[in-house]
Amino acid sequence: MPLPFLTADHRFEAAEDAALPYDDRDRWRRPYRPGPWRVGTAAVLLLLASCVLCASFVIALTGPLSDAGFALGTGLAVIAVALRLLRMGVWVSARGLRQVTFLVTRTVPWRRVVSVRTVQQPVRWLGLPRTVQGQALVLVRADRAAEDVPPLLTTHNADFLTRPGAFDRAADSVEAWAEEYRRR
Repeated sequence: MPLPFLTADHRFEAAEDAALPYDDRDRWRRPYRPGPWRVGTAAVLLLLASCVLCASFVIALTGPLSDAGFALGTGLAVIAVALRLLRMGVWVSARGLRQVTFLVTRTVPWRRVVSVRTVQQPVRWLGLPRTVQGQALVLVRADRAAEDVPPLLTTHNADFLTRPGAFDRAADSVEAWAEEYRRR
């Protein structure tokens, strides 16, 4: 079963001359692949969910249904968390830029984007409170101060922690989308 939210369009990596190689630009796309930390965490959560779902089946056969229902609900909640982890990231389309975090999704139309640029700054390591020096892709909006907007991508998040080249390609791609659609 194909999981389109898990993979980036491979034509982007193959096309070096075109910055925006997508045919259907109205469809939301993530211009990079999810990183190994994000995919590994989701895989472990899905493995845990399969164990919990098997346990709920055994409980349903041998014990009270209320306990089986609780286990089933817990397994489904873990699956929902894993899918949300895989969905997190920056998505682009002709309509704007969308930043999907664990609890909140922010969509900014291109007309409100002043610039998207890469800056050197302290960034959070894997989303934890610890900060390290790294690069961040920041969004400057016309309607908000630059300090109010969290970075779109960083070199130390779950997608790019050990892949600096992938961060550069993803940042260049998002900057190219912003440059093309900001002018319209």
